[in-house]
Amino acid sequence: MRIRADRDVFAEAVAWTARALPLRPAMPVLAGMRMEAADGGLRLSGFDYEVSARARVDAEVEEAGAVLVSGRLLAEIARSLPAHPVQVEADGGRVLLTCGPARFTLVTLPLEDHPLLPDLPPAAGSLPGEAFAGAVRQVVPAASRDDTLPMLTGVHLDFGAESLALAATDRYRIAVRRMWWSPEHPGAAGSALVPARTLSDLARTLDPSANVEVFLSGASGGAGASGGGGMIGFASGGRSSTTRLIDSDFIPYEKRFPAEAAARAEVSPAAFTEAVKRVALVADRSTPVRISFTPGSGGAAGEAVLEAGSGEDAQAAEVIAVDYDGEPMRIAFAPGYLLDGLAGVSTERARLDMTQPTKPAVVSDAPEAEGDEPEFRYLVMPLRLS
Repeated sequence: MRIRADRDVFAEAVAWTARALPLRPAMPVLAGMRMEAADGGLRLSGFDYEVSARARVDAEVEEAGAVLVSGRLLAEIARSLPAHPVQVEADGGRVLLTCGPARFTLVTLPLEDHPLLPDLPPAAGSLPGEAFAGAVRQVVPAASRDDTLPMLTGVHLDFGAESLALAATDRYRIAVRRMWWSPEHPGAAGSALVPARTLSDLARTLDPSANVEVFLSGASGGAGASGGGGMIGFASGGRSSTTRLIDSDFIPYEKRFPAEAAARAEVSPAAFTEAVKRVALVADRSTPVRISFTPGSGGAAGEAVLEAGSGEDAQAAEVIAVDYDGEPMRIAFAPGYLLDGLAGVSTERARLDMTQPTKPAVVSDAPEAEGDEPEFRYLVMPLRLS
């Protein structure tokens, strides 16, 4: 194998492919990145039986062939290369990488021991890359990091006829984002439970200007994989990735959202976020931020008093103006959970709907038209006040 490629294009593709490689592989060969030169380009790929990644690089192929090298080492080298074209040449059990004055020799791994990459599942549909990446960022913080209950570590994708709903929960909060998508087959529906960590890594590297093609087991006839089992794939800009689905049913989360609210506060998410961050400086993980809402009178705006700390501990308090409708209410939240919800709001105003100080509250977008459903909703359990 012998190829020449643009340094920046090569380094970016190597870095993207290396993201899918395991940090602690079960076998050394699973840490390998396959480089295959053929058909006027270089194909990079990695697979650890759970997640696969493929990327194509335009290159001058002087000699076709394939080799397997340490993926993370190759990524470290590619990131530090000088601004010159890259030449990669296989020589027996070694690979010589040359870039201007820099030369590296890498030891190859046994290519025959590397697992074959899975084929992409049937096409399910497509959606805008930037909107999808934003939706993933909104819901992923609510997914659990505790692997003892796999269902909580995933993001549930519910594919409808025209909309896609993403949801995640760790039992103490639920984040839901609904967005438009275009199914491959009219009227198709299905669902998938995707590992949140894998989906988050993918979303961070998507090309925001390109559409994302979605591939899902069982999607060829209309309905895709339901619950767990199977595989999902994503492709955009000459790159594709697959991952196994979590084999578990997701909770019926819509039933957890309150049907009506006894009180509603509307506030600038940026101003509210900064106030919570300042007050939370005196709070640790087990210390809540207490918020007292009161309505305005005589045309004046309502207000929210944020407090943290008590007794002989450090204390903080701040007052901000809010639009508030309802009876006065005092409620408390874990500051990190509240901030994650506010971070997901993409509109100029954020809503906080409450029923009782001990019942779930909902942070959401404030839709432009009255009566419209918010695209983003974030249910969070309050903490009990002593």
